[in-house]
Amino acid sequence: MDFAFDARTEELRGRLLAFMDEYVYPAEAVAHEQRAGLDSPWENVPVVEELKAEARRQGLWNLFLPDSEYGAGLTNLQYAPLAEIMGRSPQIAPTVTNCAAPDTGNMEVLAQFGGEAQRKQWLEPLLAGEIRSAFAMTEPDVASSDATNITTLIERDGDEYVITGRKWYISGAMHPDCAVFIVMGKTDPDGADIRRQQSMVLVPRDTPGVTIERAMRVFGYEDHYHGGHAEVVFDHARVPVSNLIGEEGGGFAIAQARLGPGRIHHCMRLIGMAERAIELMCRRAVSRDAFGKALAQQGVVQNWIADARVAVEQLRLLVLKTAWMMDTVGNRGAHTEIQSIKIATPRTVVGILDRAIQLYGAGGVSQDFPLAELYAGARTLMIADGPDEVHQRSLARRELKKYL
Repeated sequence: MDFAFDARTEELRGRLLAFMDEYVYPAEAVAHEQRAGLDSPWENVPVVEELKAEARRQGLWNLFLPDSEYGAGLTNLQYAPLAEIMGRSPQIAPTVTNCAAPDTGNMEVLAQFGGEAQRKQWLEPLLAGEIRSAFAMTEPDVASSDATNITTLIERDGDEYVITGRKWYISGAMHPDCAVFIVMGKTDPDGADIRRQQSMVLVPRDTPGVTIERAMRVFGYEDHYHGGHAEVVFDHARVPVSNLIGEEGGGFAIAQARLGPGRIHHCMRLIGMAERAIELMCRRAVSRDAFGKALAQQGVVQNWIADARVAVEQLRLLVLKTAWMMDTVGNRGAHTEIQSIKIATPRTVVGILDRAIQLYGAGGVSQDFPLAELYAGARTLMIADGPDEVHQRSLARRELKKYL
């Protein structure tokens, strides 16, 4: 594995770093002020919309999508350092570059599994940033860590599917531009193969029978820039059979294909969050005195910073290795590495952020610094895209299988 970035990656890194310095970091405070003045917290924030236009003008748009027909055509290894940079401002940077979840995963699903008409109707406007989308999989009444538990029904009635069920923490659903849901439910609930019971269908948001019940908060945050998270009821919502993605019974496989890139994208951005935390720790440490000397001279603070640097370097190497393997042997071949980064990265970054918050004292848990919001996001990723324990169970079985 070559540790040097290739010429295209270096060129994009340079442009993205300059974009972050000139536009994104200054916009963070402006966006919070503008949002406070809106009639609804879900309205588009003017400065964010302005930055979308600027990012697109600079060619910093759809960098995540490896399909060159639709996106930048970057490999996972090329995209990794770019996602890390965007992760330093995870609320704004991924959004303004059209690289934010859940739209990224939904676009990947449509590009890989969607029919020509589906790509025309939904993928093209998503790529253009004209609409947003949501992914409806998790349910409140079952342990959704086991996707085979999903109870939402997708029943065929002539030329239509009838969707009935309740979902929650549906990312993107609160955004005013959210136009479509990708809904996972069971088309064959009694099928012998529990991994062939599920299917995915496209459900326009304005479909009769689709109700946004409420916005769900994450540690008190509503995650406005990514479109929030909602509890959604599907009460006999009807869509044409042509809205099926792929084939009946293919929902579980599509979900796995979607979640592989999603997991590594989260880990890439988490490393950027950790880098932001280290920077904030260092700035705080050299600017504050306690007990007669600078915090930077306190041994415990030095240990925190040193340990954080070691941990980030380890994580970055593991994530880059995983990206390289996904590019060379495919997602299935990189299964162990994907699970490893999904376990290690959120857990480690949460620890770094926790120390950064401790260093900032009361300021660390306040709205005056980004640490509390970064912590909430990182901690959530120990649950999202499969809780740590599920990945540990699968990874352990894979290791033990060598000895059985």
